[in-house]
Amino acid sequence: MKMLRFRSPSLRSLDQEIQVTIRLLDDSEISCSIQRETKGQFLVDHVCNHYSLLEKDYFGIRYVDPEKQRHWLEPNKPIVKQMKSHQPYTMCFRVKFYPHEPMKIKEELTRYLLYLQLKRDVYHGRLLCPFADAAYLGACIVQAELGDYDQDEHPPDYIQDFKLFPKQSLKLERKIIDIHKNELRGQCSAVAELHLLQRAHNLETYGVDPHPCKDFTGSTAFLGFTATGFVVFQGNKRIHLLKWADVNKLKFEGKTFYVIGIQKEKKLVLTFHTSTPAACKHLWKCGVENQAFYKCAKSSQIKTVSSSNIFFKGSRFRYSGRVAKEVIEASSKIQREPPEVHRLHFGQSRSFNSLSHKNLIINMEPLVPALPSTNEYEETSWLEGSALGQHKEEEAPTRAGGEAEGQEEDEEEEETSGVLTISELVYNPCASMLPTPVDDGQGGVDLLFQSPIQSPARLLRELHADPDIQAQLVAERVRDRAFERARVVGRSMLGSGLRLLTRNERVNTCVLSAVRLIAMVIGVLLVAVPMLLLLLESDIDYVDTCLSNISFQNHGH
Repeated sequence: MKMLRFRSPSLRSLDQEIQVTIRLLDDSEISCSIQRETKGQFLVDHVCNHYSLLEKDYFGIRYVDPEKQRHWLEPNKPIVKQMKSHQPYTMCFRVKFYPHEPMKIKEELTRYLLYLQLKRDVYHGRLLCPFADAAYLGACIVQAELGDYDQDEHPPDYIQDFKLFPKQSLKLERKIIDIHKNELRGQCSAVAELHLLQRAHNLETYGVDPHPCKDFTGSTAFLGFTATGFVVFQGNKRIHLLKWADVNKLKFEGKTFYVIGIQKEKKLVLTFHTSTPAACKHLWKCGVENQAFYKCAKSSQIKTVSSSNIFFKGSRFRYSGRVAKEVIEASSKIQREPPEVHRLHFGQSRSFNSLSHKNLIINMEPLVPALPSTNEYEETSWLEGSALGQHKEEEAPTRAGGEAEGQEEDEEEEETSGVLTISELVYNPCASMLPTPVDDGQGGVDLLFQSPIQSPARLLRELHADPDIQAQLVAERVRDRAFERARVVGRSMLGSGLRLLTRNERVNTCVLSAVRLIAMVIGVLLVAVPMLLLLLESDIDYVDTCLSNISFQNHGH
């Protein structure tokens, strides 16, 4: 009889092709097919091959889950296992790590892609800057995409065709025209883009992907990670800058995010509350990756990071790419003929407000906002009026604060956490994380937080009485003292043991090994003791039988 063989559904699903659409920085799209086991690095390589891009370590692919939470695609994990949305998948190619010194980028193609990302940051209010810087950045964009000013071709209000900022005042547009006419004449697109990079990378919000949180007083704060370190913005000020060398640990538990570091030779614990546990974990992973990329000298120095304390495992994560120093070194060794850069012409760019382009934007990313109302072009300060343009950026809608008129700030940056005013306008790109546009009167970023925020007094007690944090600080002090004693004693067995206890990962391994050993011993005992009792009973019965036979034989004789 011939046997019928059926192919299992799991094997059939392995051959199933999945369609993926990737939106690029110029709003164009490319598509490809993947298998269920295809890893994230394949998509990164696919986009870089499309561009012929070699300096690809600055870039990543971002997606959003059904709960509107953003994620970076992990390169070493299968794509399907990371995605929670239904097929086909839609993702975005974006700058993940902003170069600390854009002038060290080797190829014009890489600088052009960074320029596109910064143009998006300006347009969506993430790159906040004073009025003078805003005008210069806007003029660089116009020069790069339009070329030299021509009185015959450009009407007096030609800047209105460009949507450069969330809210454009007539005064700002006139200043942009003045710079475009007089300061940037004769510059080609590549030079104008380079000047934008030079000006933008000196701004305080350069490279900041804002994460909305509540601090221990219940006030809204935006956390970010830059090449310098961990930053916190409130209102129009940067209230914290903790350099990477001073950050000891990043940790999260549920919806609470902790930054543990050193400030003025004292322990510092910063506590923030996110809207959801998923948002908190995403914030933690972004911090771990940025710290590894900018702080480590070699990728071999990167270690697996755990969010746990001594007794609980928690989440584990490791950045798997190259670090900034290795990327710069590799860029300096590029010897090929520079690839051609395909720039968008005027009318094709997202900056150009055309109805035809509006029809091309579909699904999750309608990047061109509605036509501005007449009051947006009145001769007023940017601080007047509370209604800002509402639009979407990447996977979620954005309503970001525009640029403010004001003088350039000349305050010097303090060592670690000094307050630094970055603009006269409140830094509020919060609605980029919201599923729908939200007005200030509706609660703004507060709508991200489902549960009511505790009172400041209660949060202060929570911060200073958190047993986990206090236990961790006590443990760190104990380990510091133990380490000092170990240095005095030398490299003895006791010193090695104390140094072993200075690392949570090793302690977790020892505890886990001990638990496994105890479980193994208990299991062996549970099996061995009954068997031993059975054998003993069998031996007793055998001895009794032998004695009975002997006595019977004696009586017979």
